[in-house]
Amino acid sequence: MTIQNPMEQLQLAEQNMQNITLQKQVFQMELVETNNALEELKNVKNEEVFKVVGSVMVKTDKKKVTEDLKKKSQVLDLRMKALEKQEEDLKQKIIKIRSEILKKTKVEKK
Repeated sequence: MTIQNPMEQLQLAEQNMQNITLQKQVFQMELVETNNALEELKNVKNEEVFKVVGSVMVKTDKKKVTEDLKKKSQVLDLRMKALEKQEEDLKQKIIKIRSEILKKTKVEKK
């Protein structure tokens, strides 16, 4: 096996890591927005609020919106945990590949 194959594996793993990092950032922003919306809803006295649906604002029940936002927050949290697990697995894979590459370069230099 030449050094090229592990180098390609390393490059692919690092690209995957970048993709996961970007996805995590998107989910983190959504989670922050969702949690901020939930906090704002706590301060609303009315039982009806407006919800943006596409490009239209619709009057809806505050409890329904709160439930929807809580579910969305839970889903985002689960996705974040899954991405964190993938990220950790990729980190370990990258460390292993780098170690293999270092061993091969030392052997080839001898």
